[in-house]
Amino acid sequence: MSDQFSLFDAPAITDRLFFAIFPDPATAATIAQRADALRGAHQLTGRPLAPERFHITLHHLGDHAGVRRDIVAMASQAADAMTTPSFEVTFDRAASFHNGGNNPFVLQGGDGLEALKAFQRDLGLAMARAGLGKLVDRSFTPHVTMLYDRRLVTEQALSPIRWTVDGFTLVHSLLGRTEHIPLARWTLR
Repeated sequence: MSDQFSLFDAPAITDRLFFAIFPDPATAATIAQRADALRGAHQLTGRPLAPERFHITLHHLGDHAGVRRDIVAMASQAADAMTTPSFEVTFDRAASFHNGGNNPFVLQGGDGLEALKAFQRDLGLAMARAGLGKLVDRSFTPHVTMLYDRRLVTEQALSPIRWTVDGFTLVHSLLGRTEHIPLARWTLR
């Protein structure tokens, strides 16, 4: 009898969409070196993410069963409307976010992230105009996750990691497979 109801089950959530900023390869390599050094210094056991996976998430566009082409189209419309020039970001702190045992250990920053915060806000406004207002992240905490660990590390100052943001990407993530597929990239003008 329970097999009859399986026809009405929701499909499995397998895909995530999000806007992200990726560091250039040299900066990603620097972040990987810093992650490895901090891991050793704090006796963390989590493995650092692969350098190509380091990113700043700007807006999460939902987890879905398959890629939602309607959301991709609206997200592309919002991204096409952006006219922001390139800007610099500076991350000068590291800390853990408490997440119940699978705690992200992240890079954070202060004043060196004001342009990033303005860009994220402006992209959110463009998303709202394109019909994605419900997906706008209004509580943005800029960070780059370096690794996940059970241990929590309190905030500490670091020598700054800087890079110039010259574009942003719409990413399709395959949930549970640690695979990010860039769907489109926009250059900042």
